Amino acid sequence: FLFQCTQGADPLKEVALNVFAQVAMYKVETLVPHLAQLHPLLGQLLSVGLIDVRVAALRATASFVQALEEPAHRDQFQGLIPAMVSTLMDALKAGDEAAAQEALDMLVEVAGTEPRFLRKQLEPVCQAMLTIAAEEKFEEGVRHLAIEFIVTLCEQREKAPGMMRKIPQYIGQLCNILLKMLLDVEDDPDWHTATTEENEDAGNSDNFHVAQENLDRLSCALRGKTMLPAVTPSMNTLLGHAEWSHRHAALTCLAQIAEGCEKQLRKSTDEIADMLVGRFQDPHPRVRWAAVNATGQLCTDLGPDIQDEQNTKLLPALLAAMDDPSMRVAAHATAAMVNFSEGCDKDLMQPYLDALITKLLQLLQHQSKLVQEGALTALASVADSAQDLFQKYYSATMPYLKGILVNSQGKEDRMLRAKSMECISLVGMAVGKDVFREDAKEVMGVLNNLQNAGGAQKPESDDPTTGYMLQAWARICKTLGEEFVPYLPYVMPPLLTSASIKPDVTIRNADDADDEEESDDVATYDVGDQKISINTAVLEEKATACSMVLCYAEELKENFYPYIEQVAEIMMPLVKFFFHEEVRKAAAQTLPELLVAAALSVKKGKATAAHHNAQWVKNLGCAFVKALLEVVEDESESELLCAELESINECLQVLCPPAEDVAGGKEQVLLDPTQLEACVVQFEEVLKGSVERSTERIERSKTEDFDEEEREELQAEHEAESEVLDAVNECIGTLAKCLKSQLHPYFDRLLPYILQLLSEQSSSDERRVAICIFDDIVEHTGEGGAANKYFPQFMPHFLSAAVNAHDDLRQAAVYGVGVCAQFGGAAFVPYLAPVAQALNACVSAPESRSEDKAAATENAISSLGKIVIYQRDNIQGALGQPPEVLADFWLSLLPLHDDIVEAREVHKLLVKLITENDAMVLGANQKNLGELARIMVHALSEGVPSLTKKRALVTDETGAQMVTLLKQLQGALPAEQFAKAAQGLNETQQKMVQALLSQ
Repeated sequence: FLFQCTQGADPLKEVALNVFAQVAMYKVETLVPHLAQLHPLLGQLLSVGLIDVRVAALRATASFVQALEEPAHRDQFQGLIPAMVSTLMDALKAGDEAAAQEALDMLVEVAGTEPRFLRKQLEPVCQAMLTIAAEEKFEEGVRHLAIEFIVTLCEQREKAPGMMRKIPQYIGQLCNILLKMLLDVEDDPDWHTATTEENEDAGNSDNFHVAQENLDRLSCALRGKTMLPAVTPSMNTLLGHAEWSHRHAALTCLAQIAEGCEKQLRKSTDEIADMLVGRFQDPHPRVRWAAVNATGQLCTDLGPDIQDEQNTKLLPALLAAMDDPSMRVAAHATAAMVNFSEGCDKDLMQPYLDALITKLLQLLQHQSKLVQEGALTALASVADSAQDLFQKYYSATMPYLKGILVNSQGKEDRMLRAKSMECISLVGMAVGKDVFREDAKEVMGVLNNLQNAGGAQKPESDDPTTGYMLQAWARICKTLGEEFVPYLPYVMPPLLTSASIKPDVTIRNADDADDEEESDDVATYDVGDQKISINTAVLEEKATACSMVLCYAEELKENFYPYIEQVAEIMMPLVKFFFHEEVRKAAAQTLPELLVAAALSVKKGKATAAHHNAQWVKNLGCAFVKALLEVVEDESESELLCAELESINECLQVLCPPAEDVAGGKEQVLLDPTQLEACVVQFEEVLKGSVERSTERIERSKTEDFDEEEREELQAEHEAESEVLDAVNECIGTLAKCLKSQLHPYFDRLLPYILQLLSEQSSSDERRVAICIFDDIVEHTGEGGAANKYFPQFMPHFLSAAVNAHDDLRQAAVYGVGVCAQFGGAAFVPYLAPVAQALNACVSAPESRSEDKAAATENAISSLGKIVIYQRDNIQGALGQPPEVLADFWLSLLPLHDDIVEAREVHKLLVKLITENDAMVLGANQKNLGELARIMVHALSEGVPSLTKKRALVTDETGAQMVTLLKQLQGALPAEQFAKAAQGLNETQQKMVQALLSQ
């Protein structure tokens, strides 16, 4: 019937084609048998006739392309692409721009869902879109959609990696069009009225904003190797132009592309800094503003490199810009200082602090509130960067800040007052509670009065006081620690009110016109056939409040006890809060902190309610784990998934303490079998999903357009995935420490996925995590050789990874074989020779002690020691040499210096062996005493934790034992031989050892 309708009158044809489009979207399988008929029919209707009919045919074709699952079926329609483009172009020639926009919308959808469908016709299609984008006589909406089509194709990395980089000439044309759109800017007088930030975009057209957005998107999609050659020639031309708008466009472009091109731009920070600083002197204030803006953006995107390399140019220039005659420029210079200081080490900032803080204190008295507000934010950021160095300026700064806080009473002063709260709290954190304590009491009193003055009255939507106050309280809490507890009764109620705010959501039909009066605080999203509008200001307040609750629970531990149940009731549902990721993340991270607080309150006797006992902690923990497991099941964002898994692990650490602590009566297991089963089921799903994503990435790397830049992007995806796997690994490790070999039946269900991650096709990070999982299983569940059954499955992977070029992978493997030697007993003997060979290769390799390789090398040395100690009876048979030879080799490699955790363990073990008079370590006729003296002297040369801030190589206990042993050796060895033990130490190290030996 539908086929018959397409032969009727034009209105009937249009209806039939629209029905085909709908059927394709929802029941495409019913039309698959008719594809041979549909193809010529659509080709005919796309080519001739009324524009409305042709657009309907384009809609039907686009629907088929998006709905068909089989590439072979979809590819049958590739021959229709020229007719689809012709329909668009003919609509424009006929002046029917509404039809053209409709056609463009559909082509953009195809570009976003099936970009490879367009590959064979990519160049003519892109040329047509560039023609439309460049034609100024077309409506802006049409031009912007043509740009959207090309940018959307560039962003389809997962479906068409590298495809658009194969046609760089078109990228260059698009960049030139976008740069020309950046010229669509007027010197609006409102811009120069710098009373608030509201007029910062005055004079900037829709074209300007579209160009800004798409330059950013393009650079992030294509990266610097493609983007910089496409845009640099035109940027340089614009920079030298006499018209201010051209120079402004070039600087705006640089700021927009910096994030995507950061790798290449880092190589040119000297030239970039010279250019930017030169434009700080431009005769036009909007160009100077753009130069300052680009400087701030590059400090964020290229930090900390550009700060480290160019601080002598950029910091003086920013200081000078704070005195710019344009208040808008001066205010923006303070904002750029925030960007600069956020990427700075305090030692780099130190030479500039006198001038910088003097200038910012002057600006606090500026006539412009915008400049004052900027100075407060900059001062806060500088204090945060300077940390304890800011103590020098505290007495001069704090009175200014308190004065602003107290005296800013008018409605027009609310932002100034809010910024003063932020600055005071960050200065307090920088200098510490001993310096800040008395002022903190005064400030908390002012904030309390402000809160009480507001009463139950709802603040106005543009009043920033609540959000800034919530954050200031949290920072003061971090500074004061337990001393903040008395303030909780008046801090918590408004905080929990904000955390409990319901989202302000409006739902309407997608066809409804947009509300022109809609506030800037409202974001609207198209979801199916509906529009969802959300008040973002409400969401931001809620997110801030949730983050602050997390801060209090984390900082105050058992002192947060009175609020545990109330906060839990609010936070548990919020782990599924659809509207805001930061709310979900804060809620997920708060739950384990509440559990820790509950457990400590019971343990330390601070839980006052009779029923608040171990069972209460268990009930809370099981409820929290259940809520977190449910959200993990549906989570698609890797960062959030990591946070949720980490929170599960922190809960498990309370519910499943180490078996040794349970056996000693210090702790008890609170996780019941049902919850354990639920955890394993979800870990299995996460591992399964990770393996599937890994397989998809491998397939993507095989596509015809895959290139080096895509390989770099893929590596970033691998790293993000490895963080998810690391979080799963931590959970498994926690369970292993508690359950020991009882975990094995559960672990066996995870084993197939872990083995898949060990395949040679997997990334190095994925293999590393899989090996780390096995490390934990052997180390924590290998009692009595229980984990030896896994040796045949993973030992070959250990041996392969132990000689891999990837440092972190190699480190995990060489650590693992040592654990196997320690716990494997006779089951390790078949692997002893190849393991010893791999470890020897690791420690003997060129540059084995270089910074990148040192951790792997030291773990290999540790594992050689474990073979010496735990496999000594098997060395002769496996290696054909006495164990004393391997022992002497191991001692020659000590002490360890780089991996502090491993160093302290190895040195502790060595001291134990010496104390026990281990014959192999002492050597025949105690020949190794001089060597042992050398090891211990060098191990003590960095001090002990209680006496030095340095990274001590021994614990206090091991250090004390070494001192005792060295004093004994000092009497047993000839003076000359004992003196040799200190060879190679510098003067400071020698003094440290002498000081320890003189105690």
